[in-house]
Amino acid sequence: MAITRRTGRLAQELSKRAREQRGELFAPACPSRGVLEHVTSRWGVLVLVALLEGTHRFSELRRKVGGVSEKMLAQTLQALEADGFVRREVFPVIPPHVEYSLTPLGQEVAERVEGLADWIEENLGRVLAARAERQARREKD
Repeated sequence: MAITRRTGRLAQELSKRAREQRGELFAPACPSRGVLEHVTSRWGVLVLVALLEGTHRFSELRRKVGGVSEKMLAQTLQALEADGFVRREVFPVIPPHVEYSLTPLGQEVAERVEGLADWIEENLGRVLAARAERQARREKD
């Protein structure tokens, strides 16, 4: 019994240390770079923002996130689930019924990513104008 309690306390302490650990994105070997890649990939951003609206089945997400292949959506969901952002719930029915939703951690990151997505949509005209100006300068030179 004492071993079980010590093991439980050790697991809690390790979990606490992991939660308190801060990443360093500029360090090449830091695992935070993998998390950044999952969250800021094209499909990661779109999946997170879509799940802000609530729980979705795989096929619903695929329709909502237009242009994503089944394989890429599955890989994106697996990565976001592994990072603790997405919850995958399987219901024991035939045919299989699987639902995806955000965890509390996923809700936090999705809200931040949504801010970036909103900024991009709101400022798309300015970005396209800057691209056109650059292209015009390149053609002139």
